[in-house]
Amino acid sequence: MKKILWLVGLVALVAVIVGGAVFVYSKRSLTAGAPTVQGNPPVIIGFALGALREDRWLTDENLFTERAEELGAIVIKENSNYDVPTQMSQIENLVSQGAKVIVIVAADSKAIAPAVESARSAGVKVIAYDRLIRDTDIDAYVSFDNVKVGELEAEGVLAVVQKGKFAYIGGAPTDNNAFLVKQGSMSVLSPKIESGDIQLVLDEFTPDWDPAEAYNTMRAYLATGGTVDAVIAANDGTAFGVIQALAEKGLAGRVPVSGQDAELSALQRLVQGTQTITVYKPIKAIANEAANLAVAMARGVVPETKVTTHNGKMDVPSYFLVPVAVTKENIANTVIEDGFHTYAEIYQVPSTPETPR
Repeated sequence: MKKILWLVGLVALVAVIVGGAVFVYSKRSLTAGAPTVQGNPPVIIGFALGALREDRWLTDENLFTERAEELGAIVIKENSNYDVPTQMSQIENLVSQGAKVIVIVAADSKAIAPAVESARSAGVKVIAYDRLIRDTDIDAYVSFDNVKVGELEAEGVLAVVQKGKFAYIGGAPTDNNAFLVKQGSMSVLSPKIESGDIQLVLDEFTPDWDPAEAYNTMRAYLATGGTVDAVIAANDGTAFGVIQALAEKGLAGRVPVSGQDAELSALQRLVQGTQTITVYKPIKAIANEAANLAVAMARGVVPETKVTTHNGKMDVPSYFLVPVAVTKENIANTVIEDGFHTYAEIYQVPSTPETPR
């Protein structure tokens, strides 16, 4: 099989309206027009992360930095650990350190707006990375189709259980993506809820996407004598918390559970049978696209896009990538083939020359 190519989109003329966002997939990748190092002075790019709690964000940080440095940029990195005042202060510091562009994974999609406004008033470009920044002017948004992520999660669980008592354990209520993922899942589940095939017995968001909060939510429900036939968990961290609670009742592996991010521990749970599906969001693709865009903007070039997402104040130029459902059956030709994790890591076996890659 050919190496998987994770493009910004699939068909140039396909467009759908989802929750106020206009998704127009283009064949053109930003990479093709990225500025080269030759003849260009270094530019300073800020990368402000909401947290490094989940495994994937450290990967994003490393891959983004690697690509931006290849293009001749100096990257200054910050991590707020989901603390909004800290992130706002970090954004101000990045401006004072001379960043021409700041790429932000928002700790809170709305609350950081004042810091964003201040940065832009100083002439700094702002790119929202994976999480939309709401209710303020920004220059670009790079992400995945998060509604599709939710659809894939629900479809993966429905492939195992088509009726019964379902629980929805969502993401952080401060993260716009949590609402988009839920929108996608509910678009799949709603017909069965309306027909009575599915009873939604639990429907909760999870502060900070914290696995411990997800564990507490599921444990409290089960402690009341509640039963559950399937769980849509919004990401692999919340899935981990849910599965811990299920395990205490002897239900791990008997109740299908979804997730997203293709974290190594989640892929190991797929193999073990305690998690049913995760959704792979090719991190190298989004990190590269964001780095290309940031360096281009810092040098006065803005790649074209026909895609916009309304953030409550403006139509933000947007660049979307396509998520991929991963199950036990297709691990080899998705995350392993793409080099995201190795066979030895996932299956927890010693690596030898004969070990599949």
